[in-house]
Amino acid sequence: MKVEHIGIAVNKLEQAEPLYQTLLNSSAYKREEVESEGVITSFFRAGATKIELLEATRPDSPIARFIERRGEGLHHIAFEVEDIQAEMARLRAAGFRLLNEQPKRGADNKWVCFVHPKDCQGVLVELCQEIRE
Repeated sequence: MKVEHIGIAVNKLEQAEPLYQTLLNSSAYKREEVESEGVITSFFRAGATKIELLEATRPDSPIARFIERRGEGLHHIAFEVEDIQAEMARLRAAGFRLLNEQPKRGADNKWVCFVHPKDCQGVLVELCQEIRE
């Protein structure tokens, strides 16, 4: 449907937030810990898109491993979908490898699933759908 957010891995939110606050001329509107992923997120708005800063909370988290291998920087691009289960089935049928068998709860009240970066020219792609409960 649209680019929902761009995820950026950072070492420390305390250092990154002021930089993005100045760059985007707005304050972070939300911080949230996602224990299952070992991350604290901080969200900014940039027009219709959001910027998600991600700081690892433990050394074995995906973000900690990413920063260890590649350093801080672009981590993923998230696309909003209407029906995450249908999109997962469509992409599987098209030959994409998904990193999640089922959608899982992510930050910002979303169901999420990641597509393997090797199937997307080296870009980690996240599918996300608003949780409607």
